[in-house]
Amino acid sequence: MKGILLLNGEPYVGKIDCSQSAVYCCDGAYEWAKGRVRIDKNVGDFDSLGYIPTPPPEEIYPSEKNFTDGEIALFKMLSAGIDDITIYGGGGGREDHFLGNLQLLYAAHKRGARARMITNRSLIFVAGGRVQLGEYCGSTFSLLPFGESVHIMGSEGCKYAYPGEISIGECRGISNIVSARNAYVEVGGGDTALITVNTEGV
Repeated sequence: MKGILLLNGEPYVGKIDCSQSAVYCCDGAYEWAKGRVRIDKNVGDFDSLGYIPTPPPEEIYPSEKNFTDGEIALFKMLSAGIDDITIYGGGGGREDHFLGNLQLLYAAHKRGARARMITNRSLIFVAGGRVQLGEYCGSTFSLLPFGESVHIMGSEGCKYAYPGEISIGECRGISNIVSARNAYVEVGGGDTALITVNTEGV
């Protein structure tokens, strides 16, 4: 089941196809999304927005709480059986919020869902096992450990070879290039990699 999560970061300027997805909108994202995207559920405390959007939220959360609006929306989506999630509006803006939005990708991954963040310049996702990259042929991508060191079991179709392990605190996975349609990177069992693809090319 597919879902779209709209966040109050840098407004996404591209087209969003929501024809086959449930759309959850967080707080101030309503300002850039209304009239452009069908919104099924509004979620949050609405302190950024300053008014109650349409459709009316099922619940208005207190501004002082233990979870971000994005976390609350993600958990609602997972609870509703949505296991293929695309996030828009998660980049730009406050750096702490952006780093928090990356944690949403990790949280979804650890719960067995597929999640990706699409910004105006990048595609960002976390993955384990064998990661196919051929569809991004010609693009720059970066691979970093997420949560702990990542073990590289093999790769093909990438301009630069990887070491056997990339540890937390290392940047050796920055700026590789997908050079073939059969490109892949395989990481060790239980490891999680953060992958960013530059959608503007090399």
